[in-house]
Amino acid sequence: MKYVVFPVILSILLSPMTALATFDSFSYNPENLLSDAEMVNSYSMTKKELDQFLKRGSLGTLVTPDVFGVPSTASDIIWQSSQQFELNPKFLLVLLQREQSIVEDKTPTQDQLDWAMGYAVCDDCSKSDPRIQKFKGFGKQVYYAAERISKTYLTELNTTGKTQTGIGPGIDHVIDGTVVTPANFVTSILYTYTPHLSGNKNFVKIWDRWFTREYPSGSLLQDTKTGGIWLIKNGIRRPIQSRAAFHSRFNENQIVQAVTSEIETYPTGKPIAFPNYSLLRSPKGTVYLIVDDVKRGFTSQEALRALGYTPDEIEDVGWEDLEAFAEGEPITLEVAYPQGALLQNNVNGGIFFVQNGTKHPIFSREILNANQINSSVVAMSPKDLDAYPTANPLLFPDGTLIAVTGSPDIFVVADGTRHHILDEQTFTAYGWKWNQIIWTNERSVLIQPEGDPLTTRLDEPETTLEIASNL
Repeated sequence: MKYVVFPVILSILLSPMTALATFDSFSYNPENLLSDAEMVNSYSMTKKELDQFLKRGSLGTLVTPDVFGVPSTASDIIWQSSQQFELNPKFLLVLLQREQSIVEDKTPTQDQLDWAMGYAVCDDCSKSDPRIQKFKGFGKQVYYAAERISKTYLTELNTTGKTQTGIGPGIDHVIDGTVVTPANFVTSILYTYTPHLSGNKNFVKIWDRWFTREYPSGSLLQDTKTGGIWLIKNGIRRPIQSRAAFHSRFNENQIVQAVTSEIETYPTGKPIAFPNYSLLRSPKGTVYLIVDDVKRGFTSQEALRALGYTPDEIEDVGWEDLEAFAEGEPITLEVAYPQGALLQNNVNGGIFFVQNGTKHPIFSREILNANQINSSVVAMSPKDLDAYPTANPLLFPDGTLIAVTGSPDIFVVADGTRHHILDEQTFTAYGWKWNQIIWTNERSVLIQPEGDPLTTRLDEPETTLEIASNL
């Protein structure tokens, strides 16, 4: 029931109030359905991304009158309403799907289109009621629903702390016999628009299915509000605290834009504060070489000098700084290339990454560049190279998008494995851009072990992501 047209008298039976219940295995907080920032993020997707999103159903091709009677595409209608009333287009899409399943329906009825947002139609009202005919039509439904949410509900909440039905943050309200205390504006608005637990639970389900993403391990997320960059790894977010630390480890082209509320769904891990291969001295005087997330202590000053380091490259730190790193093998005079080096066979030109006395074949320049290895290449005879045991080939780092030149199949690397991105909707839903894809040879892709495919279209047949190579 939407309280949007005329006053409705509610009859509430006074009975003991029950605690909020769990209705099935889907877990959500009925008092905090979505963040306020998400609701008003009108730039959460581009117009082009909205066009692409609507291709999953008939709205992708729908042309119908807008609120002013001008023939328009469904995408234009949704986009213009989201921008005019400063609402997230994703928010409007979820409302459309919740009300009439219309976003994914390939053959909606005219009735679904005419009352697409359920706007002005109460539980016991007739759709033929003459008082609501002025709201009939897809264009009008989207426009007036967005207007009501933005200009009425948000205004009321900002001025009085509650909507016309008395629902507001921190105010106990009875919904379907259960006491609900909304935590924010958007939760108050959703219960005002539809005062039912099941309908708003369904809203969260659709939102999670479409827009709550579990980013692959190794993803770099930049907060669209603060500009801060976070590494998503093993289900946690790690803040990158300096430009030097970022550029010594990561490729700027891998950054994905994300809103604050989405980033904050991950628990915070230890910060990344020092550049890779930093030299850090503990309060006890032990000097450590930082290699990724591991600290390796030098066993002697001779071992330190043997690598060409000078005292002024050492930074004094506290124990709390060193706690962010796991303890690695000590560095002795006998350890070959603890910081890594590039050695090239001077006969056939093959290049290896040598670290800790073992060599890793490199199958392409793309793998070399993606790993941010900036050391110069040292030519060496095959005989000298044979002194180093051969280990596994160097792989693309986690978070990298890779593809074979000329192939339509795109993969993302996570936890050392490649995951096939099954459709374009998934690709765009994760915020990736086509120019982030690294195009390489087949061998460089296939050496990455294959993992589970990645898709967001949980209830639709799998389709292949097809794009022209080297866009």
